[in-house]
Amino acid sequence: MNILIAGGGGREHALAWKIAQSDQCDKLYCAPGNAGTAELGENLPIKADDIPAIVAAAKEKNVGLVVVGPEDPLAAGMVDAVRAAGIMCFGPVAEGARLEADKAFAKELMRSASVPTAEARIFKDLKNARDYVLSRDHGVVVKAAGLAKGKGVFVCPEPHMAVKPLEQIMTEKVFGDAGQTVVVEDLLTGQEASILALCDGRNIYTLEACQDHKPVGDGDTGPNTGGMGAYSPTPIVDGEMMAKIEREVLVPIVDAMRRSFGRYEGCLYAGLMLTPAGPKVLEFNCRFGDPETQPMMMRYKSDIVEAMVATCEHKLGDIEIQWDPRPAVCVVMASGGYPGPYEKGREITGIAEAEAMGDVKVFHAGTAIADGKVVTAGGRVLGVTALGETIAAAQKRAYEAVDKIHFQDAYCRRDIADKALQE
Repeated sequence: MNILIAGGGGREHALAWKIAQSDQCDKLYCAPGNAGTAELGENLPIKADDIPAIVAAAKEKNVGLVVVGPEDPLAAGMVDAVRAAGIMCFGPVAEGARLEADKAFAKELMRSASVPTAEARIFKDLKNARDYVLSRDHGVVVKAAGLAKGKGVFVCPEPHMAVKPLEQIMTEKVFGDAGQTVVVEDLLTGQEASILALCDGRNIYTLEACQDHKPVGDGDTGPNTGGMGAYSPTPIVDGEMMAKIEREVLVPIVDAMRRSFGRYEGCLYAGLMLTPAGPKVLEFNCRFGDPETQPMMMRYKSDIVEAMVATCEHKLGDIEIQWDPRPAVCVVMASGGYPGPYEKGREITGIAEAEAMGDVKVFHAGTAIADGKVVTAGGRVLGVTALGETIAAAQKRAYEAVDKIHFQDAYCRRDIADKALQE
């Protein structure tokens, strides 16, 4: 069948790369795609959140499956619209996507389902929020309740440090309407883990665990980003921990969503803090993670289309997913200045040399083609991903590949997966 992917980032290139390997994929379309997806199929000049245009293109191209990558079109109801047109679509409906699009809603749902998470208060008024944080004795985390592309989270080890982020979100409106409501949580300590699962409304198929690196700087310093790198699997999530996460987090939240609006179908992402008291949810996302998808797809050995179709047809219980036992590490190469202002249009060289190393795949994120050359077109530009017999070997190979790639003002963290090596 013909397949259309909505989106144009590193996650979508990784999914496109794996989907293109499927015997079930005849023609692949990406809207809008990037320089990497252009090598796998046809890029369509359609924005990922242009729902009417996506539906029209799916009809025109005789598409049998639409895969929605980013959170914005999911929250806006793209899955609802595509299914209404009689086309299979991988992802949750808009009501399900509220789990990511509205952090206040998610927090209330977690409370109702007794899902372990940080204690929190929800505010719509700056004065009340400011008074609350200044009354606290311990650190807090301030979150814009709406979608802010991973950047609307501020970790404040001292309560007074929360005042400025609150003003930026609620008064300066740096995240627009996403900051009309804020969530103020107790600051949790421990290591983070990303747990992704396929859900067909009844069955849950948990994928291999990952660890993401959100802050822009080495040692988890600086502002939060969409993600500066990830690796899979992570040694901090063993079989016993995964069973606990499934039992205490995934099953109750899926049950709570079924009671709230109906079946949750698609990919469910739980961002967790593994605290001394056990795993606690930092956030839920309603789609594959970025950059977690990149190392996951490097290790994914089964047919991804088969899994997506089984998810849509409520038949997840009939499939089994095979994984490459070798770890994979993804290092994000970003434009200098990200997550703040940055320049675009910088020529990128060395990608072919990096991939020629073997067991290396360079996933495009913020790239485009200009005058026949690959150039930068976003903050996160590339996800350089490598396999290795051990996490240390995969890390070494990933950074060797990074060092073969060049563009002006390129930046990356140099400690991706270091936490795994300290275990």
